[in-house]
Amino acid sequence: MRDLLYTKKKLTQQLAINDQLKLHNEKLLLQIKRMQNSQDAAESRARNELGMIKKDEIFYQVVRAS
Repeated sequence: MRDLLYTKKKLTQQLAINDQLKLHNEKLLLQIKRMQNSQDAAESRARNELGMIKKDEIFYQVVRAS
């Protein structure tokens, strides 16, 4: 009986984890679809997350004195 209760508890925990992962996967799939359908989305992500710039652009970095 104790093993059955333990297994049910673990199952409930795993189902909650699975639900969280499903939600995360759905968000990732939405991002993928946006990037596939929009050149602007891919460019924005490359600029913001990877620090990329276009050819012949000039990049200025402002450094604050401490």
